[in-house]
Amino acid sequence: MGIDFLSQIIEYKQHLVTKQKHYRSESSLRNDAEKCLVHRPFIKPMENIENDTIHIIAEIKRASPSKGMIKADLVAADYAESYERGGASAISVLTEDHWFKGSIADLIDARESSTLPILRKDFTISTYQIFESAVIGADAILLIVRILSKNQLKDYLDLCAELNIDALVEIHTQEDIDKMKDSGARLIGINNRNLKSFDTDIDTAINLKAGLAPGQIPVAASGIATKDDIEKTRTAGIHHFLIGESIVRSTNPEKFLQSLKKEETVF
Repeated sequence: MGIDFLSQIIEYKQHLVTKQKHYRSESSLRNDAEKCLVHRPFIKPMENIENDTIHIIAEIKRASPSKGMIKADLVAADYAESYERGGASAISVLTEDHWFKGSIADLIDARESSTLPILRKDFTISTYQIFESAVIGADAILLIVRILSKNQLKDYLDLCAELNIDALVEIHTQEDIDKMKDSGARLIGINNRNLKSFDTDIDTAINLKAGLAPGQIPVAASGIATKDDIEKTRTAGIHHFLIGESIVRSTNPEKFLQSLKKEETVF
């Protein structure tokens, strides 16, 4: 049996949040979050597919549990600027520090260096993290259905609405779709990667898209590396993509992004 990466990540995250609460109370964090209600719209720009039928959320990602180090010397500010020039619709920043080598500083630097909306990509298991996300300037957060109860998902989405931040709700199975029903989730990240094993199959998004409710916006995530991957996924009516590793590994992120959005040579 393979390594259960997700269980290890969640266990680490639970310990980390508990530790953080000793240094700063949740009530103090909430007070500051309620003063930070001005955020860049994250979902609204994704609603328009008339003029530009490919929307890419470009990710700043140093490492992963399965691949190890991807780009140790990554400078978040430089990548954010490059992503905006390359035509990204938004930026995702991994802030998980242990397994993905990310940081809150990366998110702050990316937001200060770009006008694009910023997604905080982390493993949200507590309202504490949602308040923290609002305070550090995240315009949206990731909510993974698999690690939340049905009630948690609904409560977290309601809290996001109160704080004027958006949410990318991540699913991987039909069971996830069933759990998020009636939650109010609008932007749905269909993860092609199984977070337990980290195995990836880009047909996952294609197969699950049909189960989404009218008005929900699908985003294919993980395993998208080429223009062919994008075109294959678009046959299912998916026009939004979250892409990280292939962009970070490219020699020219700006031109690589342009090549994914247009019929150009991949660098």
